[in-house]
Amino acid sequence: MTVRAAGGPRRRLIVLRHAKSAWPDGVPDHERPLATRGRRDAPAAGRALAEADLLPDLALCSTAVRARETWELAAREWGAPPTVLLDGRLYGSDVPELLEAVREVPEHVRTLLVIGHNPGLEELVLELAGDGLDDTVDRVRGKFPTSAVAVLVWHGSSWHELGAGDALLTDVVVPRGKKE
Repeated sequence: MTVRAAGGPRRRLIVLRHAKSAWPDGVPDHERPLATRGRRDAPAAGRALAEADLLPDLALCSTAVRARETWELAAREWGAPPTVLLDGRLYGSDVPELLEAVREVPEHVRTLLVIGHNPGLEELVLELAGDGLDDTVDRVRGKFPTSAVAVLVWHGSSWHELGAGDALLTDVVVPRGKKE
């Protein structure tokens, strides 16, 4: 596959799978909080984005508790976090629903962060990546674990134009926090 050439400014889509969640008895899936490891890994994801100069202009976040907690802990690692929009479509969604949410993002946003769940996020990354640097595509195909971050770059005038194979997968990292 190859990335289709497109006009317009460079845009970055950062996909962050929520950090490791707990499984408390009797708690509905949507309400599950982060586990201890997740509370360590979410800030590490925020630091990794800051260190790579990948701070978003806008964040779209699932309404699930574990996704919101991931966002809150990651964003605390930045001086001035961007606006976050909680979007119920990002919970339990598939690629068409995820793309619908992304395509509604205003044109002025150049770097967008999406925080959600698998398998949808993994499938979204693979759908959009026409190509990848090094072994990034193979790594996502192998596993997109909790706290994984994928960075997709493409050129376009609006987010509405983003489609299958349009982006280059430039990086995949899985930040982990240190045990104390």
